[in-house]
This record gives sequence, C-alpha cells and structure tokens, in this order.
Amino acid sequence: MEILKKALEFEENVSTFKSRDERIRASHTAKELVLSLNEIYKVDKDPEIMDVMKRITAIKQKFEKRLKGRLTP
Repeated sequence: MEILKKALEFEENVSTFKSRDERIRASHTAKELVLSLNEIYKVDKDPEIMDVMKRITAIKQKFEKRLKGRLTP
C-alpha cells in the first residue's frame, strides 16, 4: 500500500507546485498514481481507493486546465 501513501502525500502537497515545469511533472505523476491505484482497485474493489483516484484525477484536470490556458478569441 505504498502507492496509496504516495497518493495521499501528493494530494497534500498540491499547493507546492508553482511553476509551469512543476505542474507538468505533477500532472504526469498524478497520471501514474491513478493508473497504479487502478490496478490495485481492480483486485480489491475498495471504495476508499476509488475516492483517492477521483480526487487525484480532479487535481490533474485542474493542472491541465491551467497549463492549457484560456482559449479566448
């Protein structure tokens, strides 16, 4: 369950990603964490793991939205 600990630690340290480069790395890390947790979830079917995956996915989407920028004409 080391992956779960890493995921919870990542979730706590979201505000430390200030620069664009840090956000890009955080987005990649979030994706890796979600995929790893998904493999565990397939076996255990633990709802707590699903909740963690949902929260990390929401964080990842916020990073990606911020990296993309506004699309105003």
